[in-house]
Amino acid sequence: MKIVDKKITIAELKEMAEKMFGDFVKSVVDVEKEIIAVDASLHADEEKLLIEEGSKQKNLWGVNLYPNSKESDWIEFDSMINLRPSFGNKTRGVDDINIQEKIIRIINKLVER
Repeated sequence: MKIVDKKITIAELKEMAEKMFGDFVKSVVDVEKEIIAVDASLHADEEKLLIEEGSKQKNLWGVNLYPNSKESDWIEFDSMINLRPSFGNKTRGVDDINIQEKIIRIINKLVER
């Protein structure tokens, strides 16, 4: 598991994917600090790591990154940690389009494709 706060390459993500799930990397994005936790078997483990490092749970969103996919569909908004009805998110996805756009921007800033 690692926290990405500076550029990481798509090649590095591909290596992580191959070692863990084959074609994707679970990731948690902190939309406030603009950092990403990657390379764990559970989004919850990445969420815990970020919280230990000072992130607030309300700013954390789980996604899956498919480094071998086209840029237009390599980010999947699907994680159990996103299921937070008390915050207005009633699905495993990210219901708020503004938060989705922020997640995409942060990932594109930190991942060199």
